[in-house]
Amino acid sequence: MQFSVAARTDVGMIRAGNEDAFFADANGHRGLFIVADGMGGHAAGEVASEMAVKIVTQELHAVNDLADQDIGVHISRAVRSANRAIYDRTLAEVDKQGMGTTISLLMLGGSRYVIGQVGDSRVYLVRNGQLHQLTKDHSYVQEQVDAGFLTPEQARYHPYSNVITRCVGAADSVEPDVFTGSVLAGDLFLVASDGLTGMVDDRRLLQLLMQRQPPQRIVDLLIREANGRGGLDNITAIVVAVGTVDEPPQRTTAELTALE
Repeated sequence: MQFSVAARTDVGMIRAGNEDAFFADANGHRGLFIVADGMGGHAAGEVASEMAVKIVTQELHAVNDLADQDIGVHISRAVRSANRAIYDRTLAEVDKQGMGTTISLLMLGGSRYVIGQVGDSRVYLVRNGQLHQLTKDHSYVQEQVDAGFLTPEQARYHPYSNVITRCVGAADSVEPDVFTGSVLAGDLFLVASDGLTGMVDDRRLLQLLMQRQPPQRIVDLLIREANGRGGLDNITAIVVAVGTVDEPPQRTTAELTALE
């Protein structure tokens, strides 16, 4: 698989510090892209997000075959390892009590993608001019949408829109969601913290992602847009543009229905 990637984090317009962390890199077999949005205050959120990125990266360093039927197990184990380390630190250090982080990780290789997800950072795919949110938020408002009590638009502006129901480090165990699918030449992926997606709606996200610009320019445009709309939180974005894939993907009926 050949692709180009750009990543950047920005403190935003309001916050004094940046509690987001990210990783974006590739070897000869696969790419690994991670966004973590920490919480906890007193620099604890920054510690949690940095720990999550570092531990997950280390745990997945030797995982190269995305066709491996145990790939989901590897990703879940990596996230649980980060969760355990962060949780243990909250028990050992008083000033770290209550810290935690979201994590959204995307792996690309061969002709597949695999995603691990906890919290409300997100992974999107742009394909054939359409924007698909590949992850599902672990949040209060998403639960209300699922139950039919809120529309997605109402959820976006709800006063509890930033309340998450699952994060890395808040308890002694956590179970990430794992999603898999096929990659096509021309696909564009976005991994982002809610400092971006909470400020820029899907319609505008698609407009910016569809710009005929290199990934670094698109990342800069996304962050500028979020700051221009208030920049209420830290903003992190990773954009991955897929040029070629290694082999024709075998797509399932569900994928064909969802993405085409």
